[in-house]
Amino acid sequence: MGLRMADLQEPCVEDHQAAGDAAARKSPLEGVRVIDFSNVLTGAQASQFLADYGADVTHVEPPGGSPLRRQANWPFLGRGKRSIQLDLKAPEGRATAQALAGAADVVLETFRPGVAERLGLGYAQLGAGNPGLVHASITGFGSRGPYAGLQGYEGVVLAKLGVYWALAGLADRPGPCFSSAPYGSYPTSQLAVQGVLAALYDREITGLGQKVETSLAQGMSIHDTGNWFSRVVAQKFADAYVRKPRVQNGIPTGGLSYRLLVAMTKDGKWLQFSQTTQRLFVAMMNMFGLGWMFEDPKWRSLPDFEEEDQRREYWEILLNVVRSKTHAEWMAEFDRDPNVWAEEFRRHGEALDHPQMIYNRMVSERVDPAVGPLREPGALVRLDRAPAPLDRPAPGLGQYDAVIRAEAKTARPAPVTRTADRTGRAPLDGVTVVELATYYAAPYASTLLAELGARVIKLEQPDGDPHRNMLPFPESAGLKALQGKDCVAVDLNTSKGGAVAHRMLAKADIVLQGFRAGVARRQGFDAESLQARYPNLIYLSAPGYGEGGPYGHRPAFAPTIDAAAGLAFRNVGGSLPAHADLTLDQVKAAALRLAAAVSGVGNADAISAVSAASALMLGLVARQRGAGAHRMLTSMVSSTAHCLSEVMVDYEGKPPVPTADALCHGFSSLYRLYQAEGEDWVFLAAPKEREWARLACALPGGEALAADARFATPSAREANDEALAQALQAIFRTRAAQAWERDLRAVDVACVMAAPAPVEANYMDPGSVGDVQDLVTTGQHPILEEVQRLKALVRFSRSGTVTGDAGLVGQDTERVLREFGYGDAEIAALAEEGVIVLG
Repeated sequence: MGLRMADLQEPCVEDHQAAGDAAARKSPLEGVRVIDFSNVLTGAQASQFLADYGADVTHVEPPGGSPLRRQANWPFLGRGKRSIQLDLKAPEGRATAQALAGAADVVLETFRPGVAERLGLGYAQLGAGNPGLVHASITGFGSRGPYAGLQGYEGVVLAKLGVYWALAGLADRPGPCFSSAPYGSYPTSQLAVQGVLAALYDREITGLGQKVETSLAQGMSIHDTGNWFSRVVAQKFADAYVRKPRVQNGIPTGGLSYRLLVAMTKDGKWLQFSQTTQRLFVAMMNMFGLGWMFEDPKWRSLPDFEEEDQRREYWEILLNVVRSKTHAEWMAEFDRDPNVWAEEFRRHGEALDHPQMIYNRMVSERVDPAVGPLREPGALVRLDRAPAPLDRPAPGLGQYDAVIRAEAKTARPAPVTRTADRTGRAPLDGVTVVELATYYAAPYASTLLAELGARVIKLEQPDGDPHRNMLPFPESAGLKALQGKDCVAVDLNTSKGGAVAHRMLAKADIVLQGFRAGVARRQGFDAESLQARYPNLIYLSAPGYGEGGPYGHRPAFAPTIDAAAGLAFRNVGGSLPAHADLTLDQVKAAALRLAAAVSGVGNADAISAVSAASALMLGLVARQRGAGAHRMLTSMVSSTAHCLSEVMVDYEGKPPVPTADALCHGFSSLYRLYQAEGEDWVFLAAPKEREWARLACALPGGEALAADARFATPSAREANDEALAQALQAIFRTRAAQAWERDLRAVDVACVMAAPAPVEANYMDPGSVGDVQDLVTTGQHPILEEVQRLKALVRFSRSGTVTGDAGLVGQDTERVLREFGYGDAEIAALAEEGVIVLG
């Protein structure tokens, strides 16, 4: 099973408070009672987070057990929980469920809109007798709008959002391509976590609960790190700003593709480089022995070239250089210059052996009573003074049935004392976050808290967060991660700049830092220094790799972490060649497919940001509930491992993990893409027996399919899956995609037209999913003026949310400094010395 935790582990960090500080060691969610009615990944992973941090989670599953039990990651998803089998269609089962939910602190459900209410489990019904209840609902598209009733399968949602057409090129065929990675489910689970924790935080102040809602359509939106506002710019300045395709005629078009080079080594290992800034790119060119090109007139514009032939020549030069050395030889080169870095594309669950994962203590090893020795991702957030107890295994089927039924008979809601009226106010109103981070993976986490009402003060370098200017149009690339923040430009490498930061930190609730290892400590903003000075300050470190260790000093960008954690191979690994004797043309074709996998739609930046936001909320709730101000750690590599939990478990006899076929159509004949009439495609999701029966009745010739012995039972269909796919493909080719969507939806079969790319158009454009589901609003920008933007990704029944605007570098510096006590003369002097920049 590879490297073990004992082989490489971080030394214990000394507690900066007294060893006997019992409050600091209290589990953050101890005493919180959660009833989870979900039997899909989104809900299960949300409640698993809550269970990891001390909540008493009861999973309600149907008689015979949840379908989650058949998944490879069940020991991970079920850890720390209890469960009870209940038939919610029977009066006795419903009554028990209602009793449990009516006495809970949190109810989590993933029913289609209206189902909870029909079962007597809706918020209005339960909240009437339990005013402190937090009721969280996760749907496919939201509880209102024309798509509310559509089954919330992840594949259906992603198809409607244009994700599969955006991934065209993953397979060696034309048309849209299916994604095996749960790009929608994982972020949605974390949005639900944030909504629940925000409502619990508000309940600590008001005594009142409320309903919380989010959806897969909202969760999927977190992956867009820059395309949305690139499209806004292109629409506003159509004559001056042209968006190029990423690849033309089999050759990358933009310089970023060469800065984020995908290449193969001499011994057949695939590498993903991460040289996004000019300084890092120059270091790579020098390591490659190509520094001379900067002085050669022929290459003076590198890595951006207008001519296709020049791009081809340059690309081939880079690929041949990387192929001149083995993987081990390149690792030795990287050790000589930490500014150059490339990750090997890991497969399956190999991230569990990543040296940084082990050093960070983010791999769990335990003996599970059902499966034996088990390795899995540890808790998503490392709390050094209250480690998450992960020793309680997933519940056996029926193990707790009798105990929980007995509890239901005497269950009563906790008494509520209403202490404040904050109706209409955002749940985090009054919370201040100081952000010390760049790019997207950490900063977007605090953006999510800003939408929940927190004030976020972004302290950025005098020339601004480099993310701002990664697109040709200035100040546009980083807009999404800047929304709702006070932008303060200050040089933290100076003593006076540090003093400016400390004025704000003294009054802050949370500090978020996301720098490479050592940077925060050099500047005096490490956790030990700040918490010693401000003991009530919550501290989250959210770097790419970690605060130390073998990789902590390495540059980490989304593509490198995608490679390191196995995200790319989750989608294309089954059909990707990886051996040393490939021709150059074969290397180029495979490199493009890997590049599409790491930059097409889903990415580790977004996964890490939404994970860090959950960590921030956990720290805030922990402090509010008397568990102290924690020092916390998340990392990009461990967050991505949590996203890929299906493959990130290691035990004997693990069941197979669903993976797309070599041509990336889908998981099975009843959960995959089909070409319709013409060039359009549909996505079909009918994996359940009742859905197959409805499908067979509705399809032309479906009765013959249903009568065919090869397809008559679930096991027969599984054994003859390819034959069924061929038969269905022949039928779907006979009609237009929109006609299939209309007619099959009419009989409650989830079949939708695969919307064209780009994904952002399916949120922004009139009549799109985002438009009709009310996911979009407008904001203001100093340069772009009125712009479309997403609404807050979590909705509340009683609390409001905030959709703030993005500012320019230093736009808020003067106003914020005045607020923190600086006068005119001091501000002028600091600006004159270059310590601050005024917008």
